[in-house]
Amino acid sequence: MQTDVHDSTEAEPPTAFLRLPGVLRFTNLGRSTIYQLIADDKFPKQVHLSARAVAWRRSDLDNWSKTRAVSRRVG
Repeated sequence: MQTDVHDSTEAEPPTAFLRLPGVLRFTNLGRSTIYQLIADDKFPKQVHLSARAVAWRRSDLDNWSKTRAVSRRVG
């Protein structure tokens, strides 16, 4: 008899979100710099969690960070 085995590596982890204090620590940038980069379309957009709460997807920040590191090595 063959049983179905669920491979846990196939399951996508839940999306992790960082609020502004976490984003500040993650990027080592200041609040005004982050919002200026958002205005210049050079930083991931916030996600609205509720009417008064926003956060950033960790995956978006990871991708932004990787892209930024590559552009620094090239430039």
